[in-house]
Amino acid sequence: MGLPVYRIAVPAQEYQQLTSNIWSEQLVKGSIQMDGKQIPIRIRYRGGHTRGYPKKSFEIRTSSRTYHFNAEYDDPSLLRNALSFRFFESIRVPAPATRHCVLYLNGELLGVYLRIEGVKSFFFRQRKIPVRSIFYAINDHAGFTINSNSSSTSTSANLLSGYSLIRGKDVDKTRLRIFIQQLNTKSRLELFRFLQSRIDTDNYLRWLCGAVLTGNFDGFDQNYTWYEKTKTKKYGILPWDYEGTWGRNCYGAKVDASLVRIQGYNKLTGKMLAFRHFREQYKKLLRQHLMNAFTEKRIMPIVHRLHHDIREEVDQDPYMKWPLDVFAGEPERIRTYVAERREYLTERLHQL
Repeated sequence: MGLPVYRIAVPAQEYQQLTSNIWSEQLVKGSIQMDGKQIPIRIRYRGGHTRGYPKKSFEIRTSSRTYHFNAEYDDPSLLRNALSFRFFESIRVPAPATRHCVLYLNGELLGVYLRIEGVKSFFFRQRKIPVRSIFYAINDHAGFTINSNSSSTSTSANLLSGYSLIRGKDVDKTRLRIFIQQLNTKSRLELFRFLQSRIDTDNYLRWLCGAVLTGNFDGFDQNYTWYEKTKTKKYGILPWDYEGTWGRNCYGAKVDASLVRIQGYNKLTGKMLAFRHFREQYKKLLRQHLMNAFTEKRIMPIVHRLHHDIREEVDQDPYMKWPLDVFAGEPERIRTYVAERREYLTERLHQL
């Protein structure tokens, strides 16, 4: 069975508005034929520098859902995001559902895309996680740091410059700003209790395992979703934009399995791992995943299935960036990464 085919239709005037400024955040009206239904939508381009690529990604909103249709242009496998999110789910970290598809826009074949579930209110309702606020970490200023060279006024204003509020109110911005300030200023004696009271530490350490194991160098200071639970008032985290993983960076270049250190990065991670209690918990989780979830036996059947499902359509993709022999070799590239990454991390567990 081939991939599902989705057809987007955008009227001429709306299409002109969409294409006249690829950097615009303005949504235009259209429709999509998806899952056997013709659905009214609003659509825009999404991404940063990738908007300049010949194969562009889209954000599509229906009356109740948001989807991201990722071109996966820089990933020669077209499956690293899908693989990463499945892996996070396997280690009990909520992650977006994905589905590869063939996409058309106004009758033009755009090629193979990855439909990614938007992480908004519906995402959390579906998983029975009541949340009061949702933030996207949209750039590399989302590392929970305070710039000591800035004035107090500008520092307060810049603390959230790496975040976009998706759900919530101004008070939720204030709550996050205060959290970052307290994270950076509390004494060691106060900090341990603060972390336990304000962070879902099990969730955070599982997410840290996922980011470290998959080797997402760009996933610590950006490319994550940060949310506050309604009942516990604790913050949680989940992954986003994981194409730069499994042995390649976000531009598709090969990277060494040692690129991301075992301790991970960002201020919050450093603050947590400064305590033996959290280091031991992280070490235990990491060891478990190295023995079970993060093994060739567990990973490669998923890789081969995803790769098999898209290979015929990839051959017909008019905007495929990579030679087909590179695409064909990607399962082996990922297998090699898993083997080398397991060895690298196993040898460094003693550093925790």
